[in-house]
Amino acid sequence: MKLLIVEDDPDLRRQLKTGLTERGFTIEEAEDGEEALYLGREYPYDLAVVDIGLPKLSGIEVVRRWRSEERNFPVLILTARGGWQDKVEGLEAGADDYLVKPFHVEELVARLNALLRRAAGHASPKMVFGPLTLDTTARTVTLNGEAVKLTSYEYRTLEYLVVNAGKTISKAELTEHLYHQDFDRDSNVLEVFIRRLRQKLDPDQTLQPIETVRGLGYRFVLQASDNAG
Repeated sequence: MKLLIVEDDPDLRRQLKTGLTERGFTIEEAEDGEEALYLGREYPYDLAVVDIGLPKLSGIEVVRRWRSEERNFPVLILTARGGWQDKVEGLEAGADDYLVKPFHVEELVARLNALLRRAAGHASPKMVFGPLTLDTTARTVTLNGEAVKLTSYEYRTLEYLVVNAGKTISKAELTEHLYHQDFDRDSNVLEVFIRRLRQKLDPDQTLQPIETVRGLGYRFVLQASDNAG
């Protein structure tokens, strides 16, 4: 998942980038409100983490302007202030959740995963599609109750397709949202990941969870078994 971190404290920004990258997020950064506003306008993100107290333009104003321009990716705001007014103002500006500093990265990751699930219509970290279950907290996949061993890249590819189930995702979008700049962006590499996923998730070719949309990309087509979670 491609995540924008907006934080003016370089030490905290570096800690967040390291911690979230280790947990499978692809990270881009901004250190002030004007840069954040530009990036959010011009580039696609799955999530944003935005500090309220930013130079040049406040985090609340950044979120307000994004929302007025229909940039609707989930946003979690960070604040060092514990006052309820700041939280209310941020939520009314269009933020989806908040976290008060200091915090543990594990709590931030849990909240970000919850935002992703909510955006995809799931309440539980376990997304069930018939015999196939994906656990976004444990980052595991099971088929008929048996663990499916996936590489990090294979898991990221599957998770993005599942979170966007029913939508056709182009190879370019998959690469943009999932992989870092040093990743080999040859489309043949993605085709290998998709082929491996199909072999591991559907060895008998009875589920056919990932559909190729000719000339457009890929689509996860299984129906969720637990819309309520």
